Amino acid sequence: MSESSRQLPLSLPHSAAMTREDFIVGRANQSAVALVDRYPDWPNPVALLVGPVGSGKTHLGQIWKAAAGASEIAARDLATAGLDELVGSGPVLVEDLHEEGVSQSALFHLLNLVRERRVSALLTSRVPLQALDFGLADLASRLRATVPAELSEPDDDLLALVVVKLFADRQLAVDPAVVDFISRRMERSLGAANRLVELLDHEALAAGRPITRQLAATVLSREAGDEPELPFDD
Repeated sequence: MSESSRQLPLSLPHSAAMTREDFIVGRANQSAVALVDRYPDWPNPVALLVGPVGSGKTHLGQIWKAAAGASEIAARDLATAGLDELVGSGPVLVEDLHEEGVSQSALFHLLNLVRERRVSALLTSRVPLQALDFGLADLASRLRATVPAELSEPDDDLLALVVVKLFADRQLAVDPAVVDFISRRMERSLGAANRLVELLDHEALAAGRPITRQLAATVLSREAGDEPELPFDD
């Protein structure tokens, strides 16, 4: 197909399903999902989700935030926040303990307030506690008492389920063999799955064709820097 005969794709809105019922559970995230589902029946008022980029911990944190009616703050902003007011409003979601510039004294104060006010907090980090290297001994002790749950990179089975869901969110029916082809070759990340499905939808609309294995292979190669153009044949 020539470039001039390709269609101009319309940017039609689609609704991504983001409820707990739509969160895909697999071996890579089942312990973290179980932790969130158990709330508020936690043995400690503070829990910790640990996982790499694209593992789904931010999405899961948002599910907990909605269920708990929690407020949210980035860990690096604790030093300048009104912690008494923050904890006084109820449960707190604290994102990204791994980032530079996190005030250890402010985090320690927050955890103490959570215990005193008998509320809950969910912390997230890309790295496990032992890699955070917090030098404040009392803070390290508080963090060791948290309820931890790890998320790992999604495996092929989980990625396939996520890709099917993302296509369904866009009202697209794609052959299972194509989904399998995609999930075995794509970057091991839920964020990458979102980006890839969006690209495939866009390119299929532009070409006026369904999403096929050939299209998927071309887009995957282009994403890897191996194929600059899409080979649409007449």
